[in-house]
Amino acid sequence: MREERGTMKGDVAIAESIDLWGTIVGNVSVVKGGKLYVRGNVYGNLTVEDGGRVHIYGNVSGDLIVLEGAKVIHSGVLGGDAINRGGRLYIDAAAQVMGRVRAGEGETHIDPKAKVRS
Repeated sequence: MREERGTMKGDVAIAESIDLWGTIVGNVSVVKGGKLYVRGNVYGNLTVEDGGRVHIYGNVSGDLIVLEGAKVIHSGVLGGDAINRGGRLYIDAAAQVMGRVRAGEGETHIDPKAKVRS
């Protein structure tokens, strides 16, 4: 697994295992084979595609979009909406979602202790 501790600017597509301790200023897409552990900050939207895996411990300022075949665990702070479009989304007790959770398709589980806007 590769660690990133600096600042990356611009839109990023992730197709490998990355442990992000730094900052990404731009939109992030996690594609098939990609695993992203967000311990730092993403200033943009985070889209997880089929075969992508994400665990958010840090902060995402935009929306989280989970597509069919993707898996996400959210334990950090999300500034926008959490939108599940057919994947698996788990929002745990430590999580905070400033926007709304939109669970139209797929599996969505929200821990009762999570801070989610109703």
